[in-house]
Amino acid sequence: MSPALPRVLSIAGTDPSGGAGIHADLKSIAAAGGYGMAVTTSLVAQNTQGVREIHTPPLSFLTAQLDAVFDDVDVDAVKIGMLGDAATVDVVRGYLAAKRPPWIVLDPVMVSTSGNRLLDEDAECALREFVRDVDVVTPNIPELAVLCDTDPAEDFPGAVKQARLLAAETGTSVVVKAGHLTTAEAGNALVSADGHAHTVSAPRHDTSCTHGTGCSLSSALATRLAETGDADLALEWVTGWLNEAIEHAHRLEVGHGHGPIDHGHRARRLARAADTTPWRHLTGPMPSGEAPESLVFATDRTAPTPHVAPAGPWTAALWAATGDIWTEIMNLPLITGLQMGSLREDSFTFYLDQDAHYLDEYARALAALAVRAPDTGDRIAWAQNAVGCIMGEAELHRAWLADRERIGGPSPITSAYTDFLRANTLGEDYVVGAAAVLPCFWLYVEIGLALAEHNHAEHPYHAWLTEYAAEEFVAETRAAVERVERALAAASPDQRARAARAYLSACVHEREFFDQADRFGM
Repeated sequence: MSPALPRVLSIAGTDPSGGAGIHADLKSIAAAGGYGMAVTTSLVAQNTQGVREIHTPPLSFLTAQLDAVFDDVDVDAVKIGMLGDAATVDVVRGYLAAKRPPWIVLDPVMVSTSGNRLLDEDAECALREFVRDVDVVTPNIPELAVLCDTDPAEDFPGAVKQARLLAAETGTSVVVKAGHLTTAEAGNALVSADGHAHTVSAPRHDTSCTHGTGCSLSSALATRLAETGDADLALEWVTGWLNEAIEHAHRLEVGHGHGPIDHGHRARRLARAADTTPWRHLTGPMPSGEAPESLVFATDRTAPTPHVAPAGPWTAALWAATGDIWTEIMNLPLITGLQMGSLREDSFTFYLDQDAHYLDEYARALAALAVRAPDTGDRIAWAQNAVGCIMGEAELHRAWLADRERIGGPSPITSAYTDFLRANTLGEDYVVGAAAVLPCFWLYVEIGLALAEHNHAEHPYHAWLTEYAAEEFVAETRAAVERVERALAAASPDQRARAARAYLSACVHEREFFDQADRFGM
C-alpha cells in the first residue's frame, strides 16, 4: 500500500529566520504535497541580510541523525543542501549509497548568487564526484560553471549547453535556472543525460524577495519526483509554484534584506477557491428592483469604465456591481499569464478544452432565449449569437485542440456554470435568463480588450486575443447589452431583482471558470 504522502528528507543547514536551509525545505516539501523530515549538517546564524556564524556538529552526530531517520522511516526522496566540507560530503555520499532512496536531488551549495565561493577546493572536488550518484542536480549559474570547470554562462542557451555537457559526463539530470540571469524569462530547464532539454517558462518578477529560492526549488522538486515519478511534470509543477511564491513574497514583509519567498501562497489561494461560503450577493436582502440604484450590490472596489458602455441606467447598475469580481478576474493566474504571454500551454489547452464544452451548452442557452424573447428582432439576434458560438468561436477552439490532448469532458466548474445558464434561460423569466447570459458577452469582451493592449504578432496566444477583441464581438456585445437594458426596463421590480442576482452569479461563475485552468491537476 502506497503512503498518503511522499516521505522526503532534507539534509542541509539551518536558517533561524526561516527563509532558507531546512526551514525552507520543510515548508516547500509540505507545499509540494510531502511529509518533510530534516537532518542538520550545520547550524547557521543567518537572516535575510546575511550569514553571521556557522557551527558544524561532529560528523558522528550527522550519522546519528541519519540513522534515526532511516532506521525508522522508509524515505521516498532526499534533498541535499549545504554540506560544508569534503568530510561531510563523504559521509552523506557513503550513507546514501548504502541506503539508496528512490530519488536524490542535490542542490550544490558551492557559490553564492553574488559569486562568492562557499567551499574549499577539496570540498568542491568531492561535490563534483557526488553529482554522479544523484538523480538530479540543481545548480545556480555560477555553480553550474564550477561543476563544468568553466566561466559562468551569460545567457540561458549557454547555460543549457553547459548542462548538456555535465549531464552527459555524469549521467545525472541537470536543472538550469534562468532566475539567476537578467532576462525577462525566469523559467527552468531540465536537461537529461541524453541531451534532451524540457523547458518550463516563467516570468521574472521585480522583487528582492528571493532568499531561499534554490533550497525551495530543490526540495519541492524532490517531493514532486517522489509523487509523480516524472521529472518533466515535477519541474512544471515546481516552476509554477515557485514563480507564484516569488511574485507574492513582498507581502510577507519579513526582514530588511533579501526577503524569503511565500511558500504557502498557492495553498492559501486554493483554499480560498474551495471555500463554500455563500456568495455575498446571495446572502443579503433581495433588492427592491424599483429603481436602477436599488440593483447595485455593495462592492469594495469600483468597476472600471467599460469599453462597451451600458445601454441605460439598468445595465449601468449591473456593471457598477461587478467591481470586486472584475478585479479578482484580472488578478487570476490565467489572465496575468495571458497578459504577459507566459501562460503554460497545458493550462491554456485545458482552458480552451473547457471553453469548447461550455460553448456547446451556451449555444443551447442562447437558443432558449431566442424562443422566449418577446420581440422578433431580439429572437433573431439571440439565435444568431447561438449560431456564432457553434460556427465561429468553436472553430478557433477546434483548430487549437486538433493536435493536442483533450481532457474528455466538462469539469465540475464548467458543468456548474452551464447548468446555471440552462436553468435560468429555460426555467426563469426571459429577463432573468437574458441577464444570466450577459457576463459571457460583457466581461469577456472587456477582458479581451484589456488583454489586447499586450497582444502582438509573436504572442503565443495571438489568435485567441485577437478573436475576443475583434470589432465583430464588440458589436455583438453592445447589442446584447441593449437587449438586456430593454428587458430590464420592461420587467417588474421582482423580475429585475432576480435578474440582477442572476447576472452577478454568472459573473462569479465566469471568475471560477477562468480560475480553474490554473487549478487543473493540483
